[in-house]
Amino acid sequence: MDWDDTDTDTDAEVELTSAELGHLQRLTDAEADGDERAVEAALRPKTLDEVVGQVRVRDQLGLVLEAARRRGRAPDHVLLSGPPGLGKTTLAMIIAAEMSTPLRLTSGPAITHAGDLAAILSGLNEGDVLFVDEIHRMSRPAEEMLYMAMEDFRVDVVIGKGPGATAIPLEIPPFTLVGATTRAGLLPGPLRDRFGFTAHLEFYEPEELDRIVHRSAGLLGVHLTAEGSSEIASRSRGTPRIANRLLRRVRDYAQVRADGVLSLPVAQAALELFEVDESGLDRLDRAVLDVLCRRFGGGPVGISTLAVAVGEERETVEEVAEPFLVRSGLLARTPRGRVATPAAWHHLGLTPPALPTVDSTLFDDV
Repeated sequence: MDWDDTDTDTDAEVELTSAELGHLQRLTDAEADGDERAVEAALRPKTLDEVVGQVRVRDQLGLVLEAARRRGRAPDHVLLSGPPGLGKTTLAMIIAAEMSTPLRLTSGPAITHAGDLAAILSGLNEGDVLFVDEIHRMSRPAEEMLYMAMEDFRVDVVIGKGPGATAIPLEIPPFTLVGATTRAGLLPGPLRDRFGFTAHLEFYEPEELDRIVHRSAGLLGVHLTAEGSSEIASRSRGTPRIANRLLRRVRDYAQVRADGVLSLPVAQAALELFEVDESGLDRLDRAVLDVLCRRFGGGPVGISTLAVAVGEERETVEEVAEPFLVRSGLLARTPRGRVATPAAWHHLGLTPPALPTVDSTLFDDV
């Protein structure tokens, strides 16, 4: 059957919607939707001293802010990079709180024209902190305007078009730009160079997540045992956002099916119900490994074939499931396709295939 352009566009829209729904349904997705951000606001640390983990970044940022306070000037522009869910937005809020200045929030996708950015910049007051999430997704004209704003604290607003266009200089009071990105490599060099301080956030250790879970449980008024907290932390993929999300689901289970206490057996039963295993893998993660090992003998398999086999969109498998599987050493990306590692076979309770025997004399001259 032939498909015209209209049908193809419609299919693409359906696929996008399906992928977005897949994101919303996964407990282990490090992205947050609008409803969850409201819940997160109550659990965020308010000062650098309350931040758990990220010791190096916290100490460096504290020094930058204290030096700015002593000079009586706005801090240098700050770029925060790293995977989602590690606290980039939280640090931006803390920067504003530590400097006792207002925080203005926007995102790269929302700034589609240079005029959008000019409107935001013209509304800033001296010392304000402007937070741009997903800054790598700004439009190119807006990026070029931002260069001048960051360096000279002014922009040229162009009025009219063609030969009669006029550039009107607009002075901007000194401000601090805090940019957040999950893909620092997509930022153009001139933009990266204008940030005075750059920090990369790392995944958290289980002990740090344990402390975060305990802190969040106290704020939520949840009775949590040490063993229950440790179990939640160990399945959180090194990400505070996932840890807090799992904590809320275990709390629901404890209130409905237990005595309200988040003990080790309750945490294990709740996470089993929500299909998050001991290593933090969820249904999709295990489906990818299962198909790769049982159906394709461990690979190599192309990502499109793998996505069809598990009944998901390619983007969902590639952007949501694959990064954690690679980081966990369960999946390898090769030029020929995805390959299951021996650890993946063992995780599924399977015996990995024997490696082919190689004649060592072939390498005598190497």
